[in-house]
Amino acid sequence: MQALYTHDEIPLHLREWAVRDPRGQVLLVHGLGEHVGRYAATAARLNEAGWDVAGYDQRGHGASGGPRGAIAQPHSLLDDLGVVIDALRRGRQHPPVLLGHSLGGLIAARFVAEGLAESPAAWWRPVDALVLSSPALDPGMNMVQRALLALLGPLAPHLALGNGLKPAWISRDAAVVRAYVDDPLVHDRVTPLLVRFIVDAGALVRARAPRWNVPTLLLWAGADRCVAPAGSAAFAAAAPRGVVAHTCYPQMAHEIFNEPERELPLTELTRWLAALPLRRATAMPAETLE
Repeated sequence: MQALYTHDEIPLHLREWAVRDPRGQVLLVHGLGEHVGRYAATAARLNEAGWDVAGYDQRGHGASGGPRGAIAQPHSLLDDLGVVIDALRRGRQHPPVLLGHSLGGLIAARFVAEGLAESPAAWWRPVDALVLSSPALDPGMNMVQRALLALLGPLAPHLALGNGLKPAWISRDAAVVRAYVDDPLVHDRVTPLLVRFIVDAGALVRARAPRWNVPTLLLWAGADRCVAPAGSAAFAAAAPRGVVAHTCYPQMAHEIFNEPERELPLTELTRWLAALPLRRATAMPAETLE
């Protein structure tokens, strides 16, 4: 475990699970209110498949610094991901494979989508591939929630509120839910600025789906109550078939890797990674190599 710092000096808690002679590295990006320590079992499975794994607690989450559930700027979480990628790239031949869940899936997808811009933002970095687990491409907000966001966004963008998500929605495995509830590093805070990022980023990713050019595996829960499954379905329908592989698990709740049938998506994940042709790393911007 180690710490690194964002560009606005917030410490990020970084964790790594290493193997000998790895095929590559998977970088985990966790969801809203949780932390990367909840992914130890998934990391172990990826280690068994020959992959180094790293992950970090996002700002405002877990053991990282910052107000709970808050961001300083609309691009803060994207900028932070770039910082982590730069730290992990030192001495490695390949960029990482991003694996994002829920909010982390949205962040990872929005990060990759920036590469489709005519002039990508300074925080953008190339990645070898992308895996999305029940990504928050559509938060499923109702009209009342949208009206509240429109009101609070300009007036109190950093006001921390409850996210409205129930722990029972994350999994049909009672032990997973109990551990989540008892976890002192889990919280339910969110701010209007973060919600605005979620809404806008999801819309942009869906709009750029037809031009997607990074190998992507999209796995989502059909019975999800934390995010709208329709967001993943829309992205899958619009994206090029030869680039994006996708599977919906109709009976599963939000955390597909923590469901009773977790073996199904875990097997699909490791098989897809095994068949992935990794590309040689491209040159990094000079300032990241200092």
